[in-house]
Amino acid sequence: MKEDLEILRHSTSHILAMAVLELYPKAKLAIGPAIEDGFYYDFDLPQALTPEDLPKIEAEMVKIIKKDLKFEKEELTKEEAKKLLGRLDQPYKLELIEEIPASKLTIYRTGNFIDLCEGPHVTSTKEIKAFKLTKIAGAYWRGNEKNKMLQRIYGTVFENQSQLDNYLKNIAKAEEADHRKLGQRLKIFMVDDEVGPGLIIWLPNGAQIIQGLQDFIREKLGSDYQFVATPHIGRIGLWKKSGHWDHYREYIYEPLGEGRSQYLIKPMNCPFHIKIYGNDMRSYRNLPLRFAEFADVYRQEKTGVLHGLLRVRSIMQDDGHIFCRPDQLQDEVIKLLKLAQDVLKIFNFTDLEYYVSTKPPKSLGKEDKWGKTTKELYAALEKAKIDYNTEEGEGAFYGPKIDIKAKDALGRLWQLTTIQVDFNLPERFDLFYIDQNGKKQQPIIIHRAILGAMERFIGILLEHYQGLLPLWLAPEQIRVIPVGADHRKVAESLQQDLVKLGLRATTDLRRETIPFKIRQGELDKINYLFIIGEREINSDGKAFKVAVRYSGKDLGPQKIDEVIKKLQKEIEEKK
Repeated sequence: MKEDLEILRHSTSHILAMAVLELYPKAKLAIGPAIEDGFYYDFDLPQALTPEDLPKIEAEMVKIIKKDLKFEKEELTKEEAKKLLGRLDQPYKLELIEEIPASKLTIYRTGNFIDLCEGPHVTSTKEIKAFKLTKIAGAYWRGNEKNKMLQRIYGTVFENQSQLDNYLKNIAKAEEADHRKLGQRLKIFMVDDEVGPGLIIWLPNGAQIIQGLQDFIREKLGSDYQFVATPHIGRIGLWKKSGHWDHYREYIYEPLGEGRSQYLIKPMNCPFHIKIYGNDMRSYRNLPLRFAEFADVYRQEKTGVLHGLLRVRSIMQDDGHIFCRPDQLQDEVIKLLKLAQDVLKIFNFTDLEYYVSTKPPKSLGKEDKWGKTTKELYAALEKAKIDYNTEEGEGAFYGPKIDIKAKDALGRLWQLTTIQVDFNLPERFDLFYIDQNGKKQQPIIIHRAILGAMERFIGILLEHYQGLLPLWLAPEQIRVIPVGADHRKVAESLQQDLVKLGLRATTDLRRETIPFKIRQGELDKINYLFIIGEREINSDGKAFKVAVRYSGKDLGPQKIDEVIKKLQKEIEEKK
């Protein structure tokens, strides 16, 4: 069970801390939670650790595990806990104690080791059988760049060695398919320090992928949506009114200008779409009204969390907002669930998990409206016969949401589609429609993104497909390779014919060997290599056949007309 694995991971993080203290007695302990694929612990150490130190720490952990030590829970008053951890010279723990509102708290003892912790934990260290420390990274205390940089040790643990071995194999595959390496090698995107970290510069290949995704989404949305375009900045009052300024402040860049002329670089797009809705009188007959936009928004992410395309500061969203009547809400949510399933299936994301996120601690609106709206989401999922989980307190500040998570080819879970229901912003912006009795009624807004952030989605796709994108999306679909100098003109002619047919084709005219060019084409993740030699040219001096290679496989000679039809069908069916 997921809960059992979390307990195992959290318990292993304690053993990691014990081992580090044993080896480095002056270590100061920060935090050590379980995370999605393992655990970590942050340390303030008098010396810098390197990956070569991890086996030594692992060996110390094995010694501790073999001692069969119990995890014993104790309840203390705040004062007792402060005295205890003060004697142990653990300043980060003392800082955490000060922020705990309760008068009592809990610690766990494991042998001579003591840690501030709510638990739960396994009963004994001997229950931990298969673990591995994976890497060392820097991490600011509390995630704040103004605080001290700590050393974070990551690890993972599973119930048995077989599960651990499978995980480590997948990690090795993931490292080979790291989108940052692929993005550089395949000339898809770049990041330049002079431009700024977290700001993606799309190279021609990357721009082609974005265009392909946008065209695909437009095609899937069809006539149901009206596309709009909105500015990159707006007056600060717009986001104060929406609540983003109060609830999303840490991610918003500092205002531009002064006074009434203060503007924000937009962190969210929704206030603009709300304004478009409010620009006209709306009848109940007009609803649902659906707006879509490929919108750039900007988030002030901390430098330490930036990660290639997966965490950026400039975000291109496949953004959409649906304005509907309350009686239309369930049907609209069901349509969105079906749309998401259809879209994600195209990318071979078929193993999906659904999560309903409920009211967060800091939010807008009354409790009863939150409860009613959350029930509508549950009802929509049940009507669609979809199993779901609940994530308590993880909703948007303006309403509950459904998140769809998908497993990639390596079994990793990614949050992709989000469907967020909002009954607060219509009230704040005084939105209404005229009902059949001529009275004003308040609509509901559904904020939705099917792919999410384009940057993140492309990063996930690169790793999911290990760089070899589906033919319809690939920036370079075909590379024509002449065998010798005498075949170059024929190859160029064929390439031009392919381009006229709408295929993205190039010619490799370098004076290199054929095995070299084939290998290079495979490294460049070109879908199809067409090789032309004497045997592929007819008596008129034109190519009538090509030797076809795909993903390292020799598909043999094929007639050009037939292989083109096959590729066109593959593109049309998006296989």
